[in-house]
Amino acid sequence: MHDGSFQMFARFLKDESGATAIEYGLIAALIAVAIIGGVTALGTATNAKFIAVKDAIA
Repeated sequence: MHDGSFQMFARFLKDESGATAIEYGLIAALIAVAIIGGVTALGTATNAKFIAVKDAIA
């Protein structure tokens, strides 16, 4: 292996920008899952309240 290609390989191993982007992507995905779960739960609870009001009126 030539000295220049070894330096390029070593630089590639030290570069963490790709790993950082993946970590940010995972964090964004987890936040999205939490938001979707919260909105789904809120929607279910709201739907139950509307059904209760509808039944009370009828």
